[in-house]
Amino acid sequence: MSLDELEHAAAAKPDALHGLSDSLVFGEGDPDADLMLVGEAPGEEEDRSGRPFVGRAGQLLDRILDSVDIDRADVYITNMVKFRPPGNRAPTAEELSASLPILREQIRLVRPQIIATLGNVPTQWFLATKEGITKRRGRWHEWQGVRVFPLYHPAYLLRNPSRERGSPKWETWQDMQTLKAALVALDAKSGPLVIDTAEQSVLF
Repeated sequence: MSLDELEHAAAAKPDALHGLSDSLVFGEGDPDADLMLVGEAPGEEEDRSGRPFVGRAGQLLDRILDSVDIDRADVYITNMVKFRPPGNRAPTAEELSASLPILREQIRLVRPQIIATLGNVPTQWFLATKEGITKRRGRWHEWQGVRVFPLYHPAYLLRNPSRERGSPKWETWQDMQTLKAALVALDAKSGPLVIDTAEQSVLF
């Protein structure tokens, strides 16, 4: 099965997802990406466009990636749940369970070397933990042979805009340097990692 065929199959929602939007937000990006970003579920803008992370949180995510010279086109971006929950509520355990076969198949097809989980919901599922993102972010973990690196969700950063040392944005800047260094290490042809830390206060 290809990603296109999987996307077609995903449009046929199981009964457990019938309370969600009818607009599929499957995922997008490089089908051979080393890095896969996994969020929770689509929001209003994503529901309208059919694309993941295109609203305010998505625009911030783009700036975060740009801050360490990661091109959005070079990664694969998706969510745990592919349809928007009403009112942007958190997906239920039943909805998450019904959505997992599609996510697992996306991971199998893309074969990422690193999965960056964005926020509590994907982090808790991949790590089989009840701990929140503040306890797990910025540290390496493993899921079925794939390295997992939890990050704050961009929506959380929008609610916490401070760039002061120790703030979520400051911690995200540190985490992104770690993530970028790992991606560089995967590419033997890449040059040394150079990030201008003096620009951190204006990056995102």
